[in-house]
Amino acid sequence: MADDQAGRAKLYRMQTDEHLCPFGLKTKDLLERYGFEVEDHTLTSRDAIDAFKREAGVDTTPQAYIGGARVGGYEDVRAFLDLSVVDEDATSYLPVIALFGVALLMALAIASVALETLLTIRTVEFFVATAMVLLGLQKLKDLESFSTMFLNYDLLAQRYVRYGYVYPFAETLAGLLMLAGVLIWVAAPLALFIGSIGALSVFKAVYVDGRTLKCACVGGDSKVPLGFVSLTENLIMIAMALWMPLRMYVL
Repeated sequence: MADDQAGRAKLYRMQTDEHLCPFGLKTKDLLERYGFEVEDHTLTSRDAIDAFKREAGVDTTPQAYIGGARVGGYEDVRAFLDLSVVDEDATSYLPVIALFGVALLMALAIASVALETLLTIRTVEFFVATAMVLLGLQKLKDLESFSTMFLNYDLLAQRYVRYGYVYPFAETLAGLLMLAGVLIWVAAPLALFIGSIGALSVFKAVYVDGRTLKCACVGGDSKVPLGFVSLTENLIMIAMALWMPLRMYVL
């Protein structure tokens, strides 16, 4: 492969007035970054695209050729270079890690401005509330897909289907109110209710029934497995719901 990487590659990709193929550009960039001199052939019309497919005996573009042999499209080139290839069906915790990482950074930013310090109990509150808002937003971006996935395991949604449509709004609202520190008498019971139902549903589905499911926690296109992360999310929401009234009205 080292000799190939120092050599040339031919790339055939779609680039018409109506459509610039993103995978073609990604393939060209990948080849160039790995040391190939790319002979770039852009297919600028439907006739040119169809003619190339017939001649090459392929169904899709882009198509890359290295050392005189056809390698294939973007994912094929990645595999040829011994790079990771995305499995569309594989589970992944990356969306959750990214979301909670951003929530933490936002909490620190808010604390630095509002409190002029970072490490306080209020920063933790900012973090949980911000995470709730971001999680709600992920669900709201495709409410129909979320509600469908949610029905796989949520006990209340299975009994009252419309609850699957209400849940993201309730989670977002509770998070916003907690973030602002207002109307806690609304936010706390709301978070306690949805968190308790969520925790019970996840526990039953995963640890009692032993089912293998994807969690709808980061939206209807989630690849996050239902289990520990989902249960922890709901338990943290419950803890926040109990803590906020205690801090504001008792302590």
